[in-house]
Amino acid sequence: MTLREKLLAKFVGVIILALFVGLISYPQALSKVPPIYNALNKLRINLGLDLQGGIHLEYQADTSQIESSKVDEAVQAVQDVIERRVNAFGVAEPVVYTTKTGSNRRLIVELAGVKDINQAKDMIKETPFLEFKEEGDSEEMVTEVHSAHILIMRAQANESDVQSEIDKQNEEKKILAQDVLKKALAGEDFGELAKTYSDDPGTREDGGDLDFVSKGKFVPEFDEILFGGKLKDGEVNPQVVETQFGWHILKKIGQREQPKMEYVSTGLTGKNLKNATVTFSGQGMAEPQVSLQFDDDGTKLFADLTKKNLHKTIAIYLDGKMLTNPTVQAEITNGEAVITGRYTIDDAKNLVRRLNEGALPVPISLVSQQSVEASLGAISLEKSLKAGLVGLVLVMIFMIFYYRFLGVIASLALLIYSGLMISIFKLSAFSPWQITLTLPGIAGFVLSIGMAVDANILIFERTKEEIRRGRSILNALDEGFKRAWTSIRDGNVSSIITSLILIEMGTGFVKGFAVTLILGVLVSLFTAITVSRTLLNFLLGDWIEDKLWLIGVKDSEVDK
Repeated sequence: MTLREKLLAKFVGVIILALFVGLISYPQALSKVPPIYNALNKLRINLGLDLQGGIHLEYQADTSQIESSKVDEAVQAVQDVIERRVNAFGVAEPVVYTTKTGSNRRLIVELAGVKDINQAKDMIKETPFLEFKEEGDSEEMVTEVHSAHILIMRAQANESDVQSEIDKQNEEKKILAQDVLKKALAGEDFGELAKTYSDDPGTREDGGDLDFVSKGKFVPEFDEILFGGKLKDGEVNPQVVETQFGWHILKKIGQREQPKMEYVSTGLTGKNLKNATVTFSGQGMAEPQVSLQFDDDGTKLFADLTKKNLHKTIAIYLDGKMLTNPTVQAEITNGEAVITGRYTIDDAKNLVRRLNEGALPVPISLVSQQSVEASLGAISLEKSLKAGLVGLVLVMIFMIFYYRFLGVIASLALLIYSGLMISIFKLSAFSPWQITLTLPGIAGFVLSIGMAVDANILIFERTKEEIRRGRSILNALDEGFKRAWTSIRDGNVSSIITSLILIEMGTGFVKGFAVTLILGVLVSLFTAITVSRTLLNFLLGDWIEDKLWLIGVKDSEVDK
């Protein structure tokens, strides 16, 4: 491939890049091509709290029971848990940070796009507390019911499914459940029916036998039937029971009185739980199970608990309510435990979510709440965009007036730069590093527009100096890029270092400004060094040697 062919390939690449980012930034250009327009129009810039409105919540962290040397660690753990909690609800790029005034620690939560304060508080929940308890003694008695069960689950929806198809499948499953109920009421073997028709692997394998259970173990719909006194021993419930999981057929086998188990605190709490995940057993048909991982202190506490309570149960409570009470099968000394049982995948995921959400090392209480109106954000956004557009146009006018043809190329590169930035903002939603654009972030973007042409100015001035010394246009351009590079590099590296310091030490919107600025600096380097250079090398040639006025150089200034 010749030098000219390589240059042509780079030029075509720049044109394709310009078209790509142009269409992402302004999809209305393809409004007459609905499929492509609809796909591109779905790409949106994620706006922050100050631009689209939302909720600002302030929590007080109670660190009175935490050792002073571990307060910072505990407060950081609270922040991490709250971030996981709001992320699980799909809130776009929540802002969560902590503040310190003396011994007073507060947690600030800003949720963009959330309008209902109660909804926001439900996401976070006040004073959630996870703790592990061991068995104690009690004289109180509790009724347990031995029951059997057939579960026919609802159809699971995928993104590609239409609602009518899902409704059709669910109607078919409901009809199937009613047919199975008729067979059970007619006296057919309940265990065989469960093995044949149940969608739940655990229920199917055990012939529907749920063993003895106490009230509150299952969903409220079950409690009403099994403990409501209307169903006699040996009877099948005459109606199909519908819950969020599907359609159920229940049979009460018998009941008994058992001593009520009381659980007492052990000192092992959510602050010691590093993570909970869904895993699968490796024997036969893999079944869902829940894996727990503790920190160093938790590992020691859990080892003592499992040794002390071998073949007994350890209950896990969240906000005073029992989540589960697995039986200890062996002493566990490595800080990694597995909770097994008749879990469906959904059951296991739900338990993991609640364990991770509740792993809060210190209690928190809401002390301040505030709603930010979206209308104020819309006005600020409109003014900021106008300011950015005016700034862009003025910079382009200056470049064209002062550098002429070189200024035209710089302006084209500046448009590509703007398109690249907007495209990155939009496409970041599909990456792990989603960018939220705040008002300070827009300020960083507008500032970076001026910085984007700074490199071009350095290059053009060096190029004009080389032309005045008698070099040809292309040689002067090449030398101009080389001579300007060290200044461009040093100037931009200093801006990047400053931005990194702001990201590390700043809070809230300051970080938004710094992230946008550092992104703008990196993209401007690409457009100045790669895009501008490619366009100039391809478009300039011998034709301009006798038209030096097009690049702002007078013939009288050139050394002959």
